[in-house]
Amino acid sequence: MRTAHRVETVRAAEAELMAKLPEGALMQRAAAGLAAACAGLLGRVYGARVVLLVGSGDNGGDALYAGARLARRGAGVAAVLLGSRAHQDGLAALRRAGGRVADDPYEALAAADLVLDGITGIGGRGGLRPDAVPVARAARGCGAAVVAVDLPSGVDADTGEVAGEALRADATVTFGTYKPGLLVDPAREYAGAVRLVDIGLGLPSVPELEALQHADVARLLPVPGAASDKYRRGVVGVVAGSARYPGAAVLAVAGALAGGAGAVRYVGTAGQQVLAAHPEVLAHAGPPERAGRVQAWVVGPGLGDDPGVAAVLAAPVPVLVDADGLRDLPAATVRSRTAPTLLTPHAGEAAALLGVERAEVEARRLEAVRELVGRYGATVLLKGSTTLIGSPSEPVRVNPTGTAWLATAGSGDVLSGLGGALLAGGLSARDAGTVAAYLHGLAGRTAAAAAPLSASALPSGIRQSWRDVTEA
Repeated sequence: MRTAHRVETVRAAEAELMAKLPEGALMQRAAAGLAAACAGLLGRVYGARVVLLVGSGDNGGDALYAGARLARRGAGVAAVLLGSRAHQDGLAALRRAGGRVADDPYEALAAADLVLDGITGIGGRGGLRPDAVPVARAARGCGAAVVAVDLPSGVDADTGEVAGEALRADATVTFGTYKPGLLVDPAREYAGAVRLVDIGLGLPSVPELEALQHADVARLLPVPGAASDKYRRGVVGVVAGSARYPGAAVLAVAGALAGGAGAVRYVGTAGQQVLAAHPEVLAHAGPPERAGRVQAWVVGPGLGDDPGVAAVLAAPVPVLVDADGLRDLPAATVRSRTAPTLLTPHAGEAAALLGVERAEVEARRLEAVRELVGRYGATVLLKGSTTLIGSPSEPVRVNPTGTAWLATAGSGDVLSGLGGALLAGGLSARDAGTVAAYLHGLAGRTAAAAAPLSASALPSGIRQSWRDVTEA
């Protein structure tokens, strides 16, 4: 599992560790890891041309010491000083190793093979300063690989916001722990490939953000036992589709079947279409409370104005609410439920629930998911370029899988059915949302294979992703 911590937590851990080490030892650890990562990217260090963009903070010092290490291995290293002051010991180390301060930053950048971005640190806010912008643009446009020191300059470490101009990196070398902004868009898009360097920080066991990996997901997947029957495996009810959108019902049911449900009960007006695609489904015209026994409900995909949401929310079992089920969703009703509730809005639906513009949700995704969790007292899966899963009194989870090709009609319907099946299988709302997003993202990658995909291709991909996760 990857974990991320806030800036104040990182700084407290750094201060505690520095008190136990010789002066400068922690920065040297970071610089050693940074230099090793840069050497790996360069392939051959001797004769390579490296430019350091050096600000006033510790990231500038890390860059200078890393540059000194590369210079001692034969690289031509030039520092561009952008802050009001540079780290003096780091600058002296660079000069002793044969590096220099560039007289003309643009001339140095034009010849660079690699650029180290040490302009601002993890405490930076509000984008790059105006005087750094033209140099950052030149660095991005010179054709060299750009490596960010700890975090791309101009992005917010704690929130992932990009409030002004920022320097997009090809890779980021971060120290001690991931920072939330490295895992959450829009900042994540600026980080490139992220490498974590262990510098010995003692960090709290409860992080700010979590990103599960194959082994974590495999431990959560429900597995039938010898005594299992369809009810023990979980029956999920799906209230979805309408005369206008029958396909949403078909896709949501397909997601539920791929998610390991022992049985799927479909309730709604698209029973004929659902049974034509999935004859194993138990179809009922409704209302939901008369459809039979279920361990969890999914409500909303393609529902239009058809009834069913209120009845499902009144049921004493876990409920996943998506799409049309989220329209005008009463917070008081959700908060009063005793069984788990999982809401799965995209940015537009989240904006409507919060009463803000969609762009505000997309710019501040962490803030949006936390506000929704607080308002509804439920688990919230905020879909998007980085899917976030928030739950009361728990660290937010970020889904590391997925592909932009999943931005296609019906993809969310499949995700809803999958999440509902996992709820019926006994997973908590938080775990069901996390596992569903993870498998759905992997399935998208498999089905797309760098080409367009349709939502109907996802269920078979989910089954393959399930196998991949458990066999890793």
